[in-house]
Amino acid sequence: MRTVTFLPSYRKIEVARGSTILDAAQRAGMNINVVCGGQGKCGKCIVYVQVGKTEFDRQKYLQFFTEEELARGACLACETTIQGDLQVVIPESTLIQEQKILIEGKETEIEFRPAVKKYYVTLQPPTLTDPSPDLTRLLWGIQKSGGPVAEKIYVPLEVMREIPALLRHSDWKVSGTIALVPGGYRLIDLQENDTSKRIYGAAVDLGSTTVVAYLWDLVTGKVAGVASNYNKQISCGEDILARVNFARKNGLSKLQSLATDSINAALTSASNTAGIDREDIYEVVVAGNTVMTHMLLGIDPAYIIAEPYVPVVQRALSVAAARIGIAANRNCGLFVFPAVSDFIGGDIIADILACGMGERQEISLLIDIGTNFEVVLGNNEWMFSCAGAAGPALEGGEVLFGMRANPGAIEKVTIDPFTLNPTWGTINNIKPRGITGSGLIDTLAELISACVIDRTGRINTGIDNPRVRKGAHFPEFVVAWARETDIGKDIVITENDIKNLIMSKASIHAACVTLMKEAGVTRHDITTIYFAGAFGNYLNKKNATIIGMIPETDIDRIKNIGNGAVTGANIALINRRERKVLDAIAGKIAYIELNAEPSFMDDYTSSTFLPHTDLSLFPMVQALLESCRLRKGSG
Repeated sequence: MRTVTFLPSYRKIEVARGSTILDAAQRAGMNINVVCGGQGKCGKCIVYVQVGKTEFDRQKYLQFFTEEELARGACLACETTIQGDLQVVIPESTLIQEQKILIEGKETEIEFRPAVKKYYVTLQPPTLTDPSPDLTRLLWGIQKSGGPVAEKIYVPLEVMREIPALLRHSDWKVSGTIALVPGGYRLIDLQENDTSKRIYGAAVDLGSTTVVAYLWDLVTGKVAGVASNYNKQISCGEDILARVNFARKNGLSKLQSLATDSINAALTSASNTAGIDREDIYEVVVAGNTVMTHMLLGIDPAYIIAEPYVPVVQRALSVAAARIGIAANRNCGLFVFPAVSDFIGGDIIADILACGMGERQEISLLIDIGTNFEVVLGNNEWMFSCAGAAGPALEGGEVLFGMRANPGAIEKVTIDPFTLNPTWGTINNIKPRGITGSGLIDTLAELISACVIDRTGRINTGIDNPRVRKGAHFPEFVVAWARETDIGKDIVITENDIKNLIMSKASIHAACVTLMKEAGVTRHDITTIYFAGAFGNYLNKKNATIIGMIPETDIDRIKNIGNGAVTGANIALINRRERKVLDAIAGKIAYIELNAEPSFMDDYTSSTFLPHTDLSLFPMVQALLESCRLRKGSG
């Protein structure tokens, strides 16, 4: 075994010789930023070896380092193996930092019909002339207070055991909590005196990167608190595949615990904001992708990623929250959204519920983009869906200066077509440290609009401008000079970065086209295009069209629904009737496996141009490119 000491925290961990520094850091609880999943493609996991022997192919990864960094012992944590005891410095920029987490969803009117209610009752004690049993007396009292019919209320043994002493100790004044669960009504809690105003529920978006929780007052129907934080499973792997592989190595219980801890941290924060006790949370509704919900419930996800890609369960589930460690009332219920397939999970069902596309005759296109993308096309009668790898480029991986939505990330870019001087905005309005996904899409669209790149993404190095240069490894465009940045380097976008971005956008557009062909519709038949999730929320709609990420349509037909997963979870929490449609929504969605579609690769290849090989599909962009050509000719 070899001892690795991480500085400046002085955390120590023992690992086997040949382990990577990334492996050691994750075991030590250090959340290193590995956007590409530890494949050596993003260059974001830079560390400095101060003492000790390692093996690292510096020549292979020279593009990620300056000479000064190499002299200081810089290497990539994911590609460096440990040969002896080490002292390793992890710079702050390499650790996962505070991220701009999207917590807002689509504003929508929600009919208030919660599944959990409290009833305060004052009962008459039994007498020789009225010897009705305690349970009967209690349930009659709840019925008279507006609750369900007494005979339809099930009482679990654990609660029944508490009834006699609690009724007498409280002088027959109690508050009973009734939950509508599969199969009927259930008395889930009994408390002394009047606590009928203290009843809350939580709606949770369990994402692979972040967790968002809304805390609702189930008496007033108002939001009491909102909180968000990282999904702590990141310490076991950046992407879904890495976590499934971790689960295979006897890591499922840890992943389940980390998912629960992440939800509990959000619930605690939201409860503290609202000034309430978590014991007053009686229901939690969770929307997450198929793998995330399997891990949350402690269900083996291994077979989801192995052919024929079968989940253990797809339908909506209701379980006791305490069974998986949710920190709420001991009898709190947990409702988990249903899934469609391996990659179309409860988060996408929640998106559909949030935007309402399943209720209308008009055809809509829904796109949710992250490390992976999901696309749904359809209306209230039919739906087709597919999913694929968007590529880490859109989350900052495989792009030299790409980064997540952390402080200092450039998120908006415009470029003067004559001077080529960029104007940019960063998260928290501080000096730039890199470029986030929405900023990269802006940059790509602005570069083609300014005639700096051609339709294949090649940079015109013949342009006489200091921002356009050959670069050390690839031709590049300078977005921000070193003197303007917080990292002391020129922030550039290279021709290789552009190639990776084009490949990512091509996958998304080809997926949209595949579904349109399957349904027999064209872009003219689509009434609305919805973007869900953080990436789509901050995306410039026009620029997404210019580069050919989505089919061209009127810009006012493209709508952002924000965090659709948490909006859908909110709807299901507040209106119990909406839960009945979830399995029906999932049941009407046909999943299309892109790899099995012969036309997908042809559509993908056609989409690897800006915006597409067939410009007639993009008349607005065609006019823009013609203007660029004329301007270039006159110049």
